[in-house]
Amino acid sequence: MSSSDAQPSDPREEIIEHLPALRAFALNLTRNSSAADDLVQDTLLKAWTKFDLYRQGTNLRAWLFTILRNSFYSERRKAAREVADVDGILAGRLATKPDHDGRLALSDLAKAFAKLPDEQREVLVLVGALGFSVEEAAATCGCAVGTVKSRANRGRRALAQMLGLEAGEGMDLTDSATRAVMSAQQAATS
Repeated sequence: MSSSDAQPSDPREEIIEHLPALRAFALNLTRNSSAADDLVQDTLLKAWTKFDLYRQGTNLRAWLFTILRNSFYSERRKAAREVADVDGILAGRLATKPDHDGRLALSDLAKAFAKLPDEQREVLVLVGALGFSVEEAAATCGCAVGTVKSRANRGRRALAQMLGLEAGEGMDLTDSATRAVMSAQQAATS
């Protein structure tokens, strides 16, 4: 078999030949052995998953070094935009309560809500959850505005008592409609 009959080798098999040079280049860029290893690994992963973009017959070494260099500078740009939060204060302000806590509180609220008299439940749903003004709720219920305010206030107090909340204490709820039902300010502003 002559050399002209030989099949071209798969460029993926040549990658191993370039590992020492890739690592040396990565070490020069990062100045950190562990970061260099991570960069080479990231480069190999990107190259392997995007091998369909490599043009057979072009310089594989240059292609791999380009991927490594671009990965390094992309990571540096990304790191420059990140905020250092060593003590976790910023992350603490960005944290949200897990949904399951809200679901548990919502379950307790639903049980307590079901125990309220119909008139109080009706007003709390209209004014709190649906966002009706007290005037709209009064018209819907066919009663005076003062009656709506009174029913909402008594309903909220009864719910707070059944849920074991102290005066002025709110529930940790993730659902905005439920927070509105429990909010005494909703009736005051409506």
